[in-house]
Amino acid sequence: KDCCTIWDLFTKSLLDLVAEGLVCESDVDSFNVPYYYPCKEEVREIIEKEGSFVLNKLEIFEVNWDFEDDVCNENFVLEKSKSGRNVANCIRAITESMIASHFGDTIIDDLFSRFAQHVGEHLSCEKTKYYVTIVVSMTMK
Repeated sequence: KDCCTIWDLFTKSLLDLVAEGLVCESDVDSFNVPYYYPCKEEVREIIEKEGSFVLNKLEIFEVNWDFEDDVCNENFVLEKSKSGRNVANCIRAITESMIASHFGDTIIDDLFSRFAQHVGEHLSCEKTKYYVTIVVSMTMK
C-alpha cells in the first residue's frame, strides 16, 4: 500500500500542474513508470534458480519515508515541510532525469515543491514506512 501511496502523491503533484496549465494532460497520460517490488522469497528463488551464485545474505530493510524519522530518534517531531522536502529530494534523485526527458526540465522545481507539500501533508496524518532497501551478498560459484 505505502509503495503505491508515494506514487499517488507524485501523480497528484503532476495533476496540480495540469490544472494550472503548466503540463498537458496528454503528457501525464502517456507517462508510465512501471514499478515492481519483489518479496524476499522471490529474490532468493531467482538467485537460486539462476545457479551461478551462492547466496550469503539477503535482507530487506523497512525504513521511514523521512530518513530523519528513525527508530533510534525517539524525540523526532514531524516538521511536515522539512519531512516532505526530505522525501521529495530522495525521489527527485531517482526520477529527475526521467521526468525531465518526458516533460522538460522547466517543471522540475515546481513539481518537486508540490510533491514535498503533498508528502508533508500525508506524513502529518500517517507515519508511513516504505520498503526501499534490499541487500544481497553473493559469491560466484
